[in-house]
Amino acid sequence: MRRSWRHSARRRPRSTGPPLRTFVYKDIQKLRKPHLCMGRMRFLLRGCMSRRPAKAGSIARGAGVALGEAVFRSLCEALQAGSYRAGDRLREEEVAQRLKVSRTPVREALGRLAARGFVEPAGGRGLIVRNLDISEVLELYAMREIMEGAAARLAAEHASATEIDALRDIEQTFVEASATDAIEMARLNRAFHEAICRAARNRYLDNASRELQDWIALLGPTTFTVTGRPTTSHGEHQAIIDAIAARDGDRAEQLARAHIREALRCRLKLLQKQ
Repeated sequence: MRRSWRHSARRRPRSTGPPLRTFVYKDIQKLRKPHLCMGRMRFLLRGCMSRRPAKAGSIARGAGVALGEAVFRSLCEALQAGSYRAGDRLREEEVAQRLKVSRTPVREALGRLAARGFVEPAGGRGLIVRNLDISEVLELYAMREIMEGAAARLAAEHASATEIDALRDIEQTFVEASATDAIEMARLNRAFHEAICRAARNRYLDNASRELQDWIALLGPTTFTVTGRPTTSHGEHQAIIDAIAARDGDRAEQLARAHIREALRCRLKLLQKQ
């Protein structure tokens, strides 16, 4: 009987919960603390409303998956914030120490960065951040313009009233953040575009758009550091939402494409200063 008890005690129920893709580094500590503020919880629930919640008792395994995703997002945001620049070296042990996590999720995150070509092997230990040349930047934004335009058109056809309300909520939070925090604006901007892609009801477009957004992180500081960009971006976002709500696919696509062209103009300004 004792042997049977020990055998069964080793078994743990597997988590069936999904990875929480919206978590970033500052949410790592929240993964370990239950007292999330209601506003943040509402945002996370909206982002994951199409996914099944994790079952009780799955936190041990689920936290490991979410933590690896959180580390990956943290590194992407650090690249975007300019904490890491092209040519900088990333060492597993140093990243783990900085983020106050074990080396396992860091190894997972660095592996994902390497697999996507964001970093490359350095001489000796570690990896170095890739430097995109101007032709790669132009190609990246050209593809982003096509995909964002298609997503806006499809969202105008398929978005539910709840999803349109969620877009308005994200944009309102963006406006509240715009006065002081460019990094928070960049995070909310990504959430806005990801919400449009989800509303487009095309999983392949959604996945490809997420990967393009990750490549944007390699370009360094967010375009919201350019004077006046937060204001113009808000106006562009608002117009896109209105076109989607009006079920005007042609206008939604045109506005989304113009929005990305303006983002490219700001990006080139930043690159000229580097």
